[in-house]
Amino acid sequence: MATPDAEHRTGARVSARIGGISESATLAVDTKAKALRAAGRPVIGFGAGEPDFPTPQPVVDAAIAACSDPRNHRYSPAAGLPELREAIAAKTRRDSGVVVQPGQVLVTNGGKQAVYQAFQTLLDPGDEVLLPAPYWTTYPEAITLPGGVPVVVPADESTGYLVSVDQLEAARTPRTKVLLFNSPSNPTGAVYPPEQVEAIGRWAVEHGIWVITDEIYEHLVYGDARHVSMLTAVPELADTCVVLNGVAKTYAMTGWRVGWMIGPADVIKAATNLQSHLSSNVANVSQRAALEAVSGPLDAVHEMRAAFDRRRRKMVELLSAIPGVSCPVPQGAFYAYPSVKELLGKEIRGARPRTSVELAALALEHAEVAVVPGEAFGTPGYFRLSYALGDEDLVTGVTRLAELLGEAR
Repeated sequence: MATPDAEHRTGARVSARIGGISESATLAVDTKAKALRAAGRPVIGFGAGEPDFPTPQPVVDAAIAACSDPRNHRYSPAAGLPELREAIAAKTRRDSGVVVQPGQVLVTNGGKQAVYQAFQTLLDPGDEVLLPAPYWTTYPEAITLPGGVPVVVPADESTGYLVSVDQLEAARTPRTKVLLFNSPSNPTGAVYPPEQVEAIGRWAVEHGIWVITDEIYEHLVYGDARHVSMLTAVPELADTCVVLNGVAKTYAMTGWRVGWMIGPADVIKAATNLQSHLSSNVANVSQRAALEAVSGPLDAVHEMRAAFDRRRRKMVELLSAIPGVSCPVPQGAFYAYPSVKELLGKEIRGARPRTSVELAALALEHAEVAVVPGEAFGTPGYFRLSYALGDEDLVTGVTRLAELLGEAR
């Protein structure tokens, strides 16, 4: 008979902290879509936020050359190659006008590691993080891992998915330590206008609140929208702001896994110490590729942005024509975030989906279209569709979805 101590030791095979983490909903949808395609079904996936363009050839060539350089066959500094840290500092000054030193840059294994390490470095158990919703699915998991408490501040299509200073102030408590800010936004494509960025930044300074600003979509803005870095708008935040970024979206380098953190020197040093135990350096070949990307011109980026802009307008046109679907025009990133709330509870193919999860499952089964339901982003009743896929697939996929949802009665 097992002793109580033995039962305690063997009862939980996975810690409660790790066992409580949910799988990334966006990656789960993408994986399922790919599996169905491999099985012969003509599924069109709108799930993953991944450009369909190849990585620019000069970046690939730099990586090929790096493979033959013995310097890249060894460990390198945990914080990143010195020349890459310098180049990221220079790129930051070029693109946003913010002057930072190389010592304020930490190169990470993709943007997700930057998000994780930022919260691990800043939060103690019980610290609250103001989290505007809809939010990227990884944010709440990264907040809760170190014992932080996400405090959701909701926005909807009536405000263009933008939260106000008044909303943030209403959610602030004595435990509030951090505001998570993401513009251009995943999943909505919302872009905060410069005056609102400044107002939020000044509110954060006034109340001594840290800002973690995720700017990975900085170059993907359309029409009259303009991305303004939080530090550009409010330089006084320099000592209480961490900027997250990476090469994945701008340079079509999702698989290369290079991101970075920029922040006060003491925070970056602490995060570097964590990374030295967690993963050591980012793969040197990927760092050499990223060095070429951030040091080079933005010509390829401009070409991709033009294609995304064209797809954005087509997707919104097609979605807005579906009865019961409301789709604000995204101003940045490469996502549309339509409301499907009016369709919930209506009969479609003999079913009455009550949630956007159930409606998304119906779309995958009957229209062979994969979308991510709004529950993954903290706002049930919506779909996220990425338009970072080919024009033909986009039209075919949304047309299939329209035909199915048009049956709602």
